[in-house]
Amino acid sequence: MPEEFPPVEPYARGLLDVGDGQRIYWETSGNPGGKAALCVHGGPGSGGRRGSRRLFDPEVYRVVLFDQRGCGESRPHASDPSVGLAHNTTGHLIADMERLREHLGIDRWLLYGGSWGSTLILAYAERHPERVSEIVISGVTMTRPEETDWLYHGVGRLLPGPWEAFRDALPPADRDGSLVAAYNRLLNSPDAAVRVAAARAWCTWEDAVIAHEVLGSPGAYSDRPDDALMAFVRICAHYFAHDAWLEDGQLLRDAHRLAGIPGVLIHGRLDIGSPLKTAWELAKVWPDAELKVIDDSGHTGSPTLRRTVLAAIARFGEAKEGARGRD
Repeated sequence: MPEEFPPVEPYARGLLDVGDGQRIYWETSGNPGGKAALCVHGGPGSGGRRGSRRLFDPEVYRVVLFDQRGCGESRPHASDPSVGLAHNTTGHLIADMERLREHLGIDRWLLYGGSWGSTLILAYAERHPERVSEIVISGVTMTRPEETDWLYHGVGRLLPGPWEAFRDALPPADRDGSLVAAYNRLLNSPDAAVRVAAARAWCTWEDAVIAHEVLGSPGAYSDRPDDALMAFVRICAHYFAHDAWLEDGQLLRDAHRLAGIPGVLIHGRLDIGSPLKTAWELAKVWPDAELKVIDDSGHTGSPTLRRTVLAAIARFGEAKEGARGRD
């Protein structure tokens, strides 16, 4: 069975100026002349998990991690209420990824990520298919309105108590419409206490959705420092309230642009927050991708899911094509 690789430290890192007053954190580890791979984190607003380095053989891969705008070590940080989010959209993130690729002198790279990272990977790959060698996704999402509505409304049918608490944390006038839009307003309130209460209530709901995942990481959303939690929730609500600036069904409609890019879609059957249906629909219209359903996994993963990710990355690493670049 494939195992994670030993911890490895970056050999280069920096803050890349991407315009709009934004600087995104990036780092590279592994083999400077190896096959290039980019880790695309979830959230949106979670920041890149440094442990993702251990999924890649450091002798084979040149692993690139970055923190998307406003989170992690990127600056300015969205936990600061004075930091506007007008220049933090899916289009901006796609452009940032391209600037980073050019900055590092990479021709094509493997894309790895999951959850929100899946949406961003697909949006980038459909915009720049010539820059993508392979794709590995763990937890497929496309951030369609129906998916957002399910996560913040529909799942309440399975978790009525926690969902009512999530709804009732809002002012009475906001409880009958879009809860995401209402939270987005609260998270930009001039009152710090209102912002903090909204962020805590949001994460309490997210935790409730994954609480049944005994093999995963219950409490994963709330268990982060205050600044990281605020940036995460504020960016999430901002993206979901705007349908990620994607047309409804756009990523599925344009999946033909992925033709020729090998992909592995890995999804937990027990993922109630992001049901299997999305991965299933994508696999049907992307012939070069294979869907692997993990019976014991929910959204936060399982050992079986992680081994499946490791195997997919290792298989693609056998066809090394990374070019030496500059850092």
